[in-house]
Amino acid sequence: MGIAGSDVSKQAADMILLDDNFASIVTGVEEGRLIFDNLKKSIAYTLTSNIPEISPFLLFILADIPLPLGTVTILCIDLGTDMVPAISLAYETAESDIMKRQPRDPKKDKLVNERLISMSYGQIGMMQAAAGFFTYFVIMSENGFWPSRLLGLRREWDSAAINDLTDSYNQEWTFKDRKTLEYTCHTAFFVSIVIVQWADLIICKTRRNSILHQGMRNHVLNFGLVFETALAAVLCYTPGMDKGLRMYPLKFNWWLPALPFSLLIFVYDEVRRFILRRNPGGWVERETYY
Repeated sequence: MGIAGSDVSKQAADMILLDDNFASIVTGVEEGRLIFDNLKKSIAYTLTSNIPEISPFLLFILADIPLPLGTVTILCIDLGTDMVPAISLAYETAESDIMKRQPRDPKKDKLVNERLISMSYGQIGMMQAAAGFFTYFVIMSENGFWPSRLLGLRREWDSAAINDLTDSYNQEWTFKDRKTLEYTCHTAFFVSIVIVQWADLIICKTRRNSILHQGMRNHVLNFGLVFETALAAVLCYTPGMDKGLRMYPLKFNWWLPALPFSLLIFVYDEVRRFILRRNPGGWVERETYY
């Protein structure tokens, strides 16, 4: 005891209760679990967008297509739209089952484990990458470049000496026009990542419970959703962004292709957590509960 205990007992103790109240141990355990949970959630949210950010460069190299996402737009995600939402998860309240869980094994239950990497990179991240590429191919196709035409086109596309490159309809494109289209695709890919990150942020609010149980009472997180959307719109539509950040204004319907993928992510994780709750200790929990 911190108040009634002697100095000798305090020096020999592993834990000192400053308020001499045994109930403080329970409060301390709950607070520790909450901090651990929220750190996991923030890391899971932050790691997920790495896959849609790196996969365009892999396809750019392997399939020789025009670059779907630029380095500047990646910085806009990592240092702009993702910052406030990632921090907002630190303000998330405890889930209802937080004190019903078994004690954590410090040797096995790490902050970042294989299941968290699998969820962030192998599952949610892949869906986000699919959303970005779908948006990219939609815009390219609307402008005359079908996916089959894009394969192996990178060297001709990036050559400033070629000003008569033909698309799938034999329309000729100058180097300047091609680059305008490419940077528009960069902007659209960036916006698609923001849209799928809406769902990612919401599903990261809980590790086991449904979002219907947890609710949307985290006002910092709600502000984060509005902030990243508003920032994306500002970066797209502010005059002069095409000169500085190479971001071009988008048609309204180019915001829409990523929405089904955002809904897919939300439904997928809700179903996963439903199975977790119905079959505790089952295969889904062993493989996906991070």
